Amino acid sequence: MGLIQHDVIIIGAGVAGLTAGSILVEKGYNVALIAKGEPTACLSTGCIDICSLDHDPLHGVSHLPDEHPYHLVSRAVIRESIEKFKESMVQMGFPYTGSPESNRYVLSALGTFKTTCLVPSTMAAAPQDEKDDLHIITFSGLKDFYPSYITARRKNASFSTYDASASTTMGLATNFEREDFLEKFLSWLEKLNIQEGKIAFPAVLGLESAATITQKIEERLRCKVFEIPTIPPSMPGRRLFNALKDYFRKKGGMIYWSWPVSGVEKTKKIIEAVTTPSEGRPKSLNAKVFILASGSFVGGGLTARRDTIVENIFNLPVFVPGQRDNWFDSDYFSLNHGIGKAGIIVDSSFRPKEADWENVFVCGGILAHTDVLKNGCGHGMALATGYAVAASCMGYIK
Repeated sequence: MGLIQHDVIIIGAGVAGLTAGSILVEKGYNVALIAKGEPTACLSTGCIDICSLDHDPLHGVSHLPDEHPYHLVSRAVIRESIEKFKESMVQMGFPYTGSPESNRYVLSALGTFKTTCLVPSTMAAAPQDEKDDLHIITFSGLKDFYPSYITARRKNASFSTYDASASTTMGLATNFEREDFLEKFLSWLEKLNIQEGKIAFPAVLGLESAATITQKIEERLRCKVFEIPTIPPSMPGRRLFNALKDYFRKKGGMIYWSWPVSGVEKTKKIIEAVTTPSEGRPKSLNAKVFILASGSFVGGGLTARRDTIVENIFNLPVFVPGQRDNWFDSDYFSLNHGIGKAGIIVDSSFRPKEADWENVFVCGGILAHTDVLKNGCGHGMALATGYAVAASCMGYIK
């Protein structure tokens, strides 16, 4: 059996895991991240929701139930994690705008407003009320983006359609990275002689260069431009994931892609290694500390069975919100599904409570009592808990 030694191994490549990993690598630790597939961040809007319960997100955190994991981190840590995130995204050419003291809106593909906090610079010009005149650009054959939904809600909005010879978000984003395509598209836009004050696009303005492409369009047309998040798969979510992943690697982190954990090696109260199948025989990845950042159900960290919920790597105790009949509200679109509380309960250092292992730490969406949709706290909580877990790991190793 092959053996590879690290200081820290992180299981999960979402916002929480990559945040913790980047902090640790920058402090000089040997860090590896194991991912069996792309994280749920790729399905997100790419925006950073801190807490939607109040116009001031940090004040909103104070309204959360006592058991919410946000209460395990200080307001200073939340601010520090946000500032660190913004700095790293600038380095990766994917800048964000916003402050942890103020929520804002982005326009959805249905024409409604979504509350968030930090947004990619490509969404910075999104309207904050119904007053702005908008002209929406869509693309022939593009599914899951229908400007008529928006114009039905906003009487001061109109739209035009461009034939880009591509009908998927990925295909369109790839086209926008080509200078010849962008120039042809800009010439078409200029001929429209758009009079509205802002131009909106589905979020397809490039893969890695979206901020630069948006700026070029603004300079050419001399008006504000912004992207509207589409129904998944989401280009802003993929850009966020790519930027976090590339930053982690840039700082020296190692990633083992498509390596599902198949076993755990342990001695007394210490996890010594995780094993993952490879050609011929399993490979053993050893570390002093393990961080579980595998996400909730969609991310594959938790699995719901007939009458219980299990954690899939270390078999940690899972908080189960009552009987199965209590897991779901009768209204499918409700934000009060009990299953939103399921997850791992941790202590003040983010170690799992009532578990046997002293060198396992947990962060992100797999934490119990998050109610991410209800509280509007997804990526913001992932950043804060990932940041806090990195500090706990460093304390443990020392």
